[in-house]
Amino acid sequence: MIYLNPSLLACNFFELEKNLDILKEKGVKYLHLDVMDGNFVPNISFGPGVIKQIRKKYPEFILDCHLMVDKPENIIDSILDAGADIITFHPEATFHPHRIIQTVHSHGKKCGLALNPSTSLECCKYILDDLDIILIMSVNPGFGGQSFIESQHLKLREARNMLDNYNSDAILEVDGGVKLKNVEEVINSGADLIVSGSDVFNENIESQIDMYHEIFKKFN
Repeated sequence: MIYLNPSLLACNFFELEKNLDILKEKGVKYLHLDVMDGNFVPNISFGPGVIKQIRKKYPEFILDCHLMVDKPENIIDSILDAGADIITFHPEATFHPHRIIQTVHSHGKKCGLALNPSTSLECCKYILDDLDIILIMSVNPGFGGQSFIESQHLKLREARNMLDNYNSDAILEVDGGVKLKNVEEVINSGADLIVSGSDVFNENIESQIDMYHEIFKKFN
């Protein structure tokens, strides 16, 4: 199944509740939450407090928390306590990726590895059995509204082949520059979970979601 995963980073926070209500009414299951620390990436976004408030008001959403932070092990517990369903982190940000995965799984939640455009799939090889998600970054992380890096189609296809060859049930997620004009190509490259920010959170949010869901019907 192909699912839309709107990125809150692109949302107008003055209209946060209004926009989340629209996502709920349109049957969106996932919500992508980018946690940035100003170190691993240049920007600072939000943290456990915002996630906790969203969790409380919108228990329906699967909260997919993407940690763009140094030493994610330092905030894992607070993100989990806030209500995260999925935690994805970058292998470059920690010395002990497997330990983080174990920590997340010990709370009964899903865990994934996020790969920057130049990060090899090799880093997934020895922990693939423990991963619930592989997130392919199709832009350099830290800023919304960037263009899709075309070379990441190759990485998506290689990741899909790797998951299939290992009979893995892990979800293949993609984040960065995905829009209505290229989402079919992205799905054909192997992605299951489609993160889109600025292309969803605009003045036509309802019709944008409808068009994404219409495209997904071709694949689901």
